[in-house]
Amino acid sequence: MEEKILKILSEEFPDVDFTASDALVDDGILDSLTITGIIATLTMEFGITIPYEEIIEENFNSIKGLADMVERLS
Repeated sequence: MEEKILKILSEEFPDVDFTASDALVDDGILDSLTITGIIATLTMEFGITIPYEEIIEENFNSIKGLADMVERLS
């Protein structure tokens, strides 16, 4: 799942190095606009709904966090 998400997001957001850090939000690599785009991309790609309470740093700080969230919501 992590590899699939990394591939999708790397194509959608080529300016972001998702492997640069395990603290993408905390390090300022992801801003709110990019996070909104990630939510839209994952929603369309995996047919999931990401509820407001899932939009936390822990879920967006790394590809692993994103993969865990997608698996949980699938």
